[in-house]
Amino acid sequence: MSAASPLTPHPSPVITIDGPSASGKGTVAERVAHALGFHFLDSGALYRLTALAAMKAGAALDDEAAVARLAAGLPARFGEGAVWLSDEDVTEAIRAEAMGAGASQVAALPAVRAALLERQRAYLQPPGLVADGRDMGTVIFPAAQAKVFLTASAAARAERRYKQLIEKGNSANLIDLVADMQARDARDASRAVAPLRPAPDALLLDTTHMDVDAAVQAVLAHYRSKL
Repeated sequence: MSAASPLTPHPSPVITIDGPSASGKGTVAERVAHALGFHFLDSGALYRLTALAAMKAGAALDDEAAVARLAAGLPARFGEGAVWLSDEDVTEAIRAEAMGAGASQVAALPAVRAALLERQRAYLQPPGLVADGRDMGTVIFPAAQAKVFLTASAAARAERRYKQLIEKGNSANLIDLVADMQARDARDASRAVAPLRPAPDALLLDTTHMDVDAAVQAVLAHYRSKL
């Protein structure tokens, strides 16, 4: 989206998919983008990368000025299913639970969000974009053609994350994961800048009892209804 005004509709369409951690928004967004031939923005990866960069630099995650400087000059690259920080493949590293918690911490810092704002908008290129995150439809692309808020119960989301971790050979505790989800939800929803909430014109999609294919079809149908 051009720097002129985020409220001005862009000639290339945008679909935003927001929601809490482990709601399935990333998987759904990626599949919707593939179905439409659109670009895909995983905004959460940028915050995870910022947290990882801060940890590598020895900066405290609550040091707003230091973390914002790192975010502004983040040497990140995305391509062929991989994520790179400088010359290091960090695809797996940023998906660790510690990075998810770190991302939630740095995302609460206004200067960090400001540093990543235009970087996220720059992903909007023809023929279109599907963007997933926490504030895609409320802050980053408020003029998006179609907005979705994807959610699920904390228990369902924790169970999904538990299965993912176990499948990757990591240890996990379901009770701890539920508590982590609830704490992260509270932090994301209560932050002063860009709190996690549905856009007024977003489709609310509860995936607690819905599989990925059904969620993808619901998003595609919502987008087509806006054309």
